[in-house]
Amino acid sequence: MRQQQSEQQAPEPSTVAAPVPGRALQLLGRADAELVAAQFSSEPWEQLSHAHLAALRAGAAVVAARGTPSGRRAPRTVWSMLGVVAPELGSWSTYFAEAAGLRSAAEAGRFDLVGPARAEEAVCAAEDFVDAARELVHGGVGAVAGRTLSVRVQRAS
Repeated sequence: MRQQQSEQQAPEPSTVAAPVPGRALQLLGRADAELVAAQFSSEPWEQLSHAHLAALRAGAAVVAARGTPSGRRAPRTVWSMLGVVAPELGSWSTYFAEAAGLRSAAEAGRFDLVGPARAEEAVCAAEDFVDAARELVHGGVGAVAGRTLSVRVQRAS
């Protein structure tokens, strides 16, 4: 009887996760705020802009957690840095890097370039990306294994 009690009370081994840098947590919080702004924006160009900024903040959080590549030939944009520090996020970084010009044009007044379907696509992709980035920051290397970008809206050509 005594042996059973001691076996039941034996502590289970636990794993201690590495602490998440405060800057990464701050950036994830800002990404969440941008997603909320995207969801409450009435104009498609604003939705796209906020969604893109949410993804940018989440990508920066991953870079902050994993470390910024350095050296003379180190990448300079968040999307390029992600290719080095988190290649598992490659489909998302490519998607958002390609959308950077559209966001800039819309913010410069070319509102006609962003329709409701494109805005919805960007918001959905940003939501997925922020979730994947959060998992990666909190969960480590295998947290996003098997997750890829899945665009939910058919893009008009």
